[in-house]
Amino acid sequence: MAEPPHCAEIEHLSGRYTVCTFDPAKDTIRLFGAGTLETRGATYDQLNTHLLRNGQHMSFAMNGGMYHPDYGPVGLLIEQGRETGALNQADAFGNFFMKPNGVFWVADGKAGVMETEAFAKAGISPREATQSGPMLVIDGQIHPRFLPDATSLQIRNGVGILPDGHVAFAISNDPVRFHDFATLFRDRLQSKNALFLDGSISSLYAPEIRRRDRDAVMGTIIAVVKNLPW
Repeated sequence: MAEPPHCAEIEHLSGRYTVCTFDPAKDTIRLFGAGTLETRGATYDQLNTHLLRNGQHMSFAMNGGMYHPDYGPVGLLIEQGRETGALNQADAFGNFFMKPNGVFWVADGKAGVMETEAFAKAGISPREATQSGPMLVIDGQIHPRFLPDATSLQIRNGVGILPDGHVAFAISNDPVRFHDFATLFRDRLQSKNALFLDGSISSLYAPEIRRRDRDAVMGTIIAVVKNLPW
């Protein structure tokens, strides 16, 4: 029996979005940094080549967090239990440091999105994790610095946890403001916690809907990985 579709095109307020949902108890969600791929900047083609060498392939992927000019992660990055980027609790300028920022993590068939300070105190030892910012939704509340009439419009992507524990990855297909993107997660997807992953360089690999943004160069990729059938 074929799997039900993971991705859907939806409209919310004045924007169009692609939302892809996965069950962390069944779907293998992984993080890959450019350093692991041994490349200056990670692409979907490079990741697929890396996976094929190990008898695997990706059925979904999205840029997975912010990075320095050398494509190293700005904050926490954990790949298969190995920390390749440290948790960053510093104060500085830019979207990553628009506190509160947060962490998306996967461990033992579960996934979560947590504000960074809460994550640091929780004692979680995830198999996979990425830190980004700002948080979009914190315990059901929109980030306090988002304005409904803000003029900054970008293609944006993020991740949230649905009420049933599934993970929702969303990318806007039109430039949108932070506030509208956050309400997509809170009001449409019913996510109590959601995290912004990036804007302007946001991209998606979703072959089930014939979406392959091949030109994207990233520091970190989130992927759903499957074993090859042979």
